[in-house]
Order: sequence, then structure tokens, then C-alpha cells
Amino acid sequence: MVNTLNQNIPLSSIQRAAGYVKEVASLSPLLPNLNYSEKYEANILLKREDLQPVRSYKIRGAYNKMRSLSSKEVTNGVVCASAGNHAQGVALSCQKLGIKGVIFMPSTTPMQKVQQVRMFGKEFVEIQLEGDTFDQSKECALLFCQSKNSTFIHPFDDEKVIEGQGTIGLELMEQSREPIDYLILPVGGGGLAAGVGTVIKTLSPATKIIGVEPLGAPSMKTSIERGENTALDHIEKFVDGAAVQQVGNLTFEICKEVIDEMLTVHEGKICETMLELYNRDAIVVEPAGALTLSALDQLSHEIKGKNVVCLISGSNNDITRMEEIKERALLYKELKHYFVVRFPQRAGALKEFVVEILGPTDDITYFEYTKKNSRETGAAVVGIEIKNRKDLSPLVERMKRRSFFGEYLNDQPDLLNLIV
Repeated sequence: MVNTLNQNIPLSSIQRAAGYVKEVASLSPLLPNLNYSEKYEANILLKREDLQPVRSYKIRGAYNKMRSLSSKEVTNGVVCASAGNHAQGVALSCQKLGIKGVIFMPSTTPMQKVQQVRMFGKEFVEIQLEGDTFDQSKECALLFCQSKNSTFIHPFDDEKVIEGQGTIGLELMEQSREPIDYLILPVGGGGLAAGVGTVIKTLSPATKIIGVEPLGAPSMKTSIERGENTALDHIEKFVDGAAVQQVGNLTFEICKEVIDEMLTVHEGKICETMLELYNRDAIVVEPAGALTLSALDQLSHEIKGKNVVCLISGSNNDITRMEEIKERALLYKELKHYFVVRFPQRAGALKEFVVEILGPTDDITYFEYTKKNSRETGAAVVGIEIKNRKDLSPLVERMKRRSFFGEYLNDQPDLLNLIV
């Protein structure tokens, strides 16, 4: 068998990286999931990278890269830019290897993530909060790196980082008792898919590799379809661990060879999966960590009776995001609806709306109204949660029949985000 699929990343280099990575990363379990296996009539296995010390696979690539640096390359320390998992991986690597590091994070980064980076890096890491976005923070990091002659640790577009992530593929080949028919991988910048894909396509070429991106940030899918690495003009940043405007040049060249199919998943579906995992399996994941399982609906017919591995990439989810996650899931499932409701400015109008308009299982979850005495009607923004999506049409019909209906806001996301 050929020892390498891509000339840039020899299998022997990934095998060598495995010896380094085990110094800091754990052998993450490959566990069957009964709920999803029953739902899709397949053998669904989860590769639990969310159980790593930094709660994501990113420690593998960061550590392998830094372990490979010469004494000269670390004389002036290392620098990285990240608002999440890569920062934590670099921080822990700095502490383990005794290397000084400066980590740039956007000033908008939640304090919980800043504290995690500080905890992993201890006295070896300095944190700089610069810029309002990741791109601005990255620009500051690169300028600092040049001025101090430090070594920049890229989050994905680096051979050593790709090799480190590829060690997951070696573990899968050892852990899987039966041939893997489908391997589903999350794709952000492409480092994970490039590394793992190289291993699997070399050692198990019959395995079909599916890459999954958020619907609002399809940078790899777009690039592969166009045949060139393409920067997106705009991305939806909700799935922060996998939302990039442009994938790496090296990762693109590898991924277009090793990925058999690219899928995108709606952000609302990702939120639905996150809640399912928590409620049914007591598994806490970040949005990127739910990408692979969220794609199973699109593959339901072809994976029946197959061995399917889904990689769970991370669990660094901020608890303050849970309300937004629930909201997005309900909107996606068409169970949460927002209206401008025109209330007659008379006593009893609200009671009439609750008793005569709402169904027996409908629930008001948002209500904002200001009475203005000089008008016949007053507009209120009302959020209503229903039990079944089929209940929407009768609800709207009752509102129109009694002249309460003003405007439906779900179809106007920009206006809805401004008001609610």
C-alpha cells in the first residue's frame, strides 16, 4: 500500500506526531450511540474529542507544531490569534513545553474563555485583548509577531498542525472493530479534515468521508465546487469553531482529494442537535461539535445498516448562549413565531386575544406593548411558541379574522433581530 495519499503530509509524519501528541492528549473514546443508531438504523459511533483536556481536538495540532520547533524558533516565544479552542491548545502547549506565548483574543471574547486560556497557560502565557473581531485580532497578532520576531502558530494551515490533527485517524483505525463505511468530519479551516482524511484514505480507501460546514459559512464547499480556494464575502459566525471566510491553501489542496462529499447544515438544526445531545445523552457540545450528527438527516437513506463514525470536535460552549441556542432551534423547527399584533385600545382586548385567538397549547413567550391613547389600535410585538407547526396556519387565520394580525416577523430576520 502507498505510504501517503498527499505528498505534503506523509503518513509516517502523522505516525511520528502520534508519539508527541500522546504526551499531552488523551486517547479519546469511540463510543456507540444508541439513540442515533436506532433513529437511523445504523451503527453510529462517536469519536469523543470533546473529552480532551482542553475539551477539543485542537491540542493535538498545537502541541505537535510547538513540539517540532527548534530552540531558535522559540527564543522569542510563540504567538497565536484565537477566540476559543486553538487558544486553549496553544496555552496548554506553552505550559507543558515551557515556552512563552502571547495569545491575541478579540476584546469581545467572553471572560470564561479568557480565564480558561489563562488557567491552561499559567505564567507562560500573556493574553492580549485586541480588536472587535477575530480578523482584527489576527492582524494585531501578526504585527506583534513580526515586531518581536516570534513564531506564529496557525490554527489550521500548517503541516505540523495537520499532522497533529491526523493522529485522530490513526486512533480510529485501531479502535474500530469493523470497517468504517462513513466518516463524518466537521470542517472549519480544514486542518482536521486534511489530517484525518489523509490517514483514512491511505489506510481505509473504501471509507466515504463526508465533510460538514455550517450553512452560513460554506467556505470549503464553495472552494471545492469552484476548483479554487475562495474567500467568502460574508459568513454567519454563530458556529464560531467552524465559521471561517477562507480555508487554508494547504488544507484546501488536501481536502479536495480526501473528502468525498461536502454538506452544509442549517444553524438552527445544529442548535436542535445540541439540545438533543444534552437532553438524551447528557453530552454538552459547542455548535461546531454538533455539526456531524446534524448532517445525518441528509444521509439517512444511504447509511442504513452501515458503520458510521461522527467526530465530536469540542465542548467549549458558553452557558450564556443557551437561550439563543434554544431560540434558534425553535425557529428552525417552526415552533416559535413572532408577530406584530394590532390590539384595539380598549379594556378586554388582551383577554380576547388570549382566550379567543391563542390555541389551548399555545404559549406567549415574548410581549412588548406601549399604550397610546390617541390611536384606535396599538401595535405589540408578540412571540408565540406552538406545540406543532401545523398549528400556525389556524393561529394566523384567527388573528386575521378578528383583525389582530399586523405582520409576521419570522420571514424578516433583520427586522426581528432589531426588535427582539
